[in-house]
Amino acid sequence: MSRGSAWQRCRAVLDSATRQAQVRISFDIDDTLACLPEHAEAEPNRLPSFIHRWLGEPLRSGTRELISDLRRQGCSVWIYTSSGRTPAYIRRWLLLYGIRVDGVVNSDRHQHMLGQRGLVNSPSKLPSAFDIDLHVDDSDGVRLEGLEHGFRVVVVCPQDDQWTQKVKQAATDVQAMLAWQQPHRFSTARAQRGSMLAS
Repeated sequence: MSRGSAWQRCRAVLDSATRQAQVRISFDIDDTLACLPEHAEAEPNRLPSFIHRWLGEPLRSGTRELISDLRRQGCSVWIYTSSGRTPAYIRRWLLLYGIRVDGVVNSDRHQHMLGQRGLVNSPSKLPSAFDIDLHVDDSDGVRLEGLEHGFRVVVVCPQDDQWTQKVKQAATDVQAMLAWQQPHRFSTARAQRGSMLAS
């Protein structure tokens, strides 16, 4: 076996182990990441305002640092919105702020998934169907749906200045809970990474 193919196999195992151990967190957009100016300050951007208005919406202050912190914590970051915004629009909007997301669930993808599962009394969101461990939303209704359908939600109010701390704490709690409930998911990933790096 060539050194190149051995390295590719090693990378594939490392990537697989990382994916298995990553906690997947999704964010709602409206009134969670995109807030009205009277509710929350916006992230600064380098583009002229007329261009930015054409390309995207204001992003809630603190989002960039929060996403960076979550990635350092080993989280995979997704967007889950019940709006009709396209994944391409959402990715472009976040890239204006230097933010990359690992996945996007919009209303079309959500409805497609519900149809595949034959759900009649469907929730407005179902993060667990996309292997999302924690969803961040402004709606208490989504939190109640989480209780009913078995998915975790942290609710952040648009006016809450401490919202990023609340999300980071919830992510830490979910990581600890999953490591305790699913030790194989985390210990296997750590062992695979360790053996690959040692060889």
